[in-house]
Amino acid sequence: MPNYDAHVLSGVASYPLVVAMAGFLSTRGIPFELSTMALVIGYGLYVLGADLPDMDHPNALIHRGAKPIVSVLVGGAAYINLASSINVGEQWLNTAVAWGIAVAAALVAWYAFTWMMPGHRGVVHSLLFAAVYGALAFLLVEYGLGMGTGEGLYVGFAAFSGYTLHLILDRDISLL
Repeated sequence: MPNYDAHVLSGVASYPLVVAMAGFLSTRGIPFELSTMALVIGYGLYVLGADLPDMDHPNALIHRGAKPIVSVLVGGAAYINLASSINVGEQWLNTAVAWGIAVAAALVAWYAFTWMMPGHRGVVHSLLFAAVYGALAFLLVEYGLGMGTGEGLYVGFAAFSGYTLHLILDRDISLL
């Protein structure tokens, strides 16, 4: 069973195959746009996807790395949404109270992250989640970054392919 290094290095090394496959498919009517930005973003999400299914294992590096990022994002979002509505006195006190609430939200997210994860090699190790990851990548590029649809389709394809690479290396491919 491959480890972190094997999964990530397989993603790093095999990306030209995905580029070639997308180039070939684009000659067959799939509207991929292989711009420089799409290729670079696709590479990052492909390599990330090559280890992402192990996010459901509490000892995996990707799980331990994603957990603080999710916690900080939740805390930051809570602060942004609360900052203007807290009024307990002086501005410095309002800011401190808003951050106190934001930290509480971050702590909840910290523990909820592991609690909400299904068991290792459960639904997260599936083609369904590969498709969800690819769709999220498409939405990020198309709507979040405002890039073209063809670029979004390519990045979504690259993300899906990286995630699927992990499943192939584990020799454990399931639909759900």
